[in-house]
Amino acid sequence: MDLDIVISNSGLKPIYMQISDQIKRQILSGKLKDEEMLPSIRVLARELQISVITVKNAYEELEREGLIESARGKGFYVATKNKELIREKKISLIEEKLAEVIEECKLLGIGEEEFLEMARLLYG
Repeated sequence: MDLDIVISNSGLKPIYMQISDQIKRQILSGKLKDEEMLPSIRVLARELQISVITVKNAYEELEREGLIESARGKGFYVATKNKELIREKKISLIEEKLAEVIEECKLLGIGEEEFLEMARLLYG
């Protein structure tokens, strides 16, 4: 299985969070399906050339959020999702992305009205 995870060593975000965020996006986008098995902690650590503890921390974070589940002796798999929970998590991701875009707009001196006009044009 290929999870398409890219680790940035220059980023401020811890590696385990980079991994959990990228897996979360793949789950919420539907790329990873309900009950789909994830690579074992050791396999993913080897593929990414990082510590097994780092992958374990990422998987534990996703499990706390209810996005993945563990089956003793079988490994980790994508949890069967509650549709309302998925909607809330997707809205949260949109809010994160919008916050980044708004911050960029502010840095470039783009005002609220100009930003909203861009959004209206792109939305329509």
